[in-house]
Amino acid sequence: MWYVSTRGMAPRVDFEGALFSGYASDGGLFMPEELPQLDRETLCQWSALSYPGLVKELCALFIGSELIPKDDLNDLIDRAFSRFRHREVVHLSRLRNGLNVLELWHGVTYAFKDLSLSCTAQFLQYFLEKKEKHVTVVVGTFGDTGSAAIESVQGAKNVDIIVLLPKGHCTKIQELQMTTVLRENVHVFGVEGNSDELDEPIKAVFADTVFVKKHNLMSLNSINWSRILVQMAHYFFAYFQCAPSLDTHPLPLVEVVVPTGAAGNLAAGYIAQKIGLPIRLVVAVNRNDIIHRTVQQGDFSLSEAVKSTLASAMDIQVPYNMERVFWLLSGSDSQVTRALMEQFERTQSLNLPKELHSKLLEAMTSESVSDEAITQTMGRCWDENQYLLCPHSAVAVNYHYQQMDRQQPSTPRCCLAPASAAKFPEAVLAAGLTPETPVEIVALEHKETHCTPMRRGDPWMLMLRDTVEDLSRRWKGHVLNASW
Repeated sequence: MWYVSTRGMAPRVDFEGALFSGYASDGGLFMPEELPQLDRETLCQWSALSYPGLVKELCALFIGSELIPKDDLNDLIDRAFSRFRHREVVHLSRLRNGLNVLELWHGVTYAFKDLSLSCTAQFLQYFLEKKEKHVTVVVGTFGDTGSAAIESVQGAKNVDIIVLLPKGHCTKIQELQMTTVLRENVHVFGVEGNSDELDEPIKAVFADTVFVKKHNLMSLNSINWSRILVQMAHYFFAYFQCAPSLDTHPLPLVEVVVPTGAAGNLAAGYIAQKIGLPIRLVVAVNRNDIIHRTVQQGDFSLSEAVKSTLASAMDIQVPYNMERVFWLLSGSDSQVTRALMEQFERTQSLNLPKELHSKLLEAMTSESVSDEAITQTMGRCWDENQYLLCPHSAVAVNYHYQQMDRQQPSTPRCCLAPASAAKFPEAVLAAGLTPETPVEIVALEHKETHCTPMRRGDPWMLMLRDTVEDLSRRWKGHVLNASW
């Protein structure tokens, strides 16, 4: 299995190359050169699998056994999920009036990113230990990515992690989950800026390819193919749990509602659809509605500013994984994709060609949800089920309630729940409800914290480069000492 850049100007790589690269050298994102096609028989066999079983089958399709033999791969995935609180790893809650909520948040940090990052970290360490190499992971986070990335690699001897978080733009709990991990390989910076501003020094550092190569830098944001790969399992598990029967011809359709910001989860769902899973995608966003405008009108252009919402992890202006979706829509045409993305990067505005837009509308529909609708949905779900939704999950469930209230004849539907309500007590209170806080989260309040400030006016890129260089020196010193 080879991986190519969506922009077509970078050399193709194997899974290991895609894992360690993040962005391709031409600025594109890695995608499989060819997508396998799953037949009905395979889907029927997979329908009996657990969530970890589905992850194993999907990873085996996209990772060559010459890179990670099947037994090793299975062991890595079992290890990745060993710290999850639920025995199923993910869990489907069947609630009143046909509401199905797939809980993706039973990992250490109570968010769906634990699923893909725990596997990705295992793959990383597998290759690093074989080659006795070291990497420095750089992550920009506006919510859950940072804490999930930290938890997945904390204490690993071959990995250092640098996390930039936007001070005051994450919830208190999200921030504490990052700043209380006092491990030698964890380095957290609090940036005086929003999520798009903190991405700028990271992009600038990664643009220096000589520096990146010299210091073995990589990113674990959702540009990383490994994360997209693992996230595909959400859709297969949702489908098999919610499809009424697999005895019909053709197989029944299931609608999956995806709350998203950077569109990583959406790209995973679209690839699942492309390789043969009979799902209809509904993209649910908050008031930062670039994806909604793209789906409805073909208008992929920036708004004037990021809007702060209750679903804060989705307060994103630039959903970079849409590039993967455009590439697939264009029939893997890297020339078309490169022209589109270069225009967007130049003008921050893009009208999709008519043919691409009509294909996008065939693949998915979308909605944009206000804070008022989020709190109403949280309240209604509690009233009907005594079930607390996080604000991001409420963005998805809002669509289900709209369809129900219109009494639309409904295909089975599953709403993805990316985080536990326990992480968002402020939003729970805004909905007039009482937060339920697990003891692990209460304990964060009393832990020591460490976070280096990046203030406005500070040279953020230089600070980041200096930290990377310092970590490289430290690793080289460690290797020298070990060889003595």
